Amino acid sequence: MKSVFSIDVLFIIDGLGEAEGNLIRFLSPRTVEALVRSLPLEGRVALMKGGLYFPVPINLGVEKAKRTVEKGVLAYWPMGRALCIFYEDAKPYSPVNYVGKITKNLEIFRKVKMGMKIVMKKM
Repeated sequence: MKSVFSIDVLFIIDGLGEAEGNLIRFLSPRTVEALVRSLPLEGRVALMKGGLYFPVPINLGVEKAKRTVEKGVLAYWPMGRALCIFYEDAKPYSPVNYVGKITKNLEIFRKVKMGMKIVMKKM
């Protein structure tokens, strides 16, 4: 069943495979809306403690920002203008806006290397 509250997304990582997630509107409504309007997104991965991130073409400030994240969280990082995928609990460098979660194949993100291409699109 389709929901207006969440948007199913697919992550395709070059040479590794796919993972699924969803964007959840109530977590950060403005940020999620901007991300959805920008889909599909594509970028080169950078690594950080507990996760990875790639630049996205949106420029928003903090919205219900958090200083800690749990494993599986998708978040927008205002300072880096990037989408973050956390494969373990972490403390980001600066506050992030929660935008969703990974629902399938989270472990694939542990295998991602710096500079790999990632695509996020609607399912």
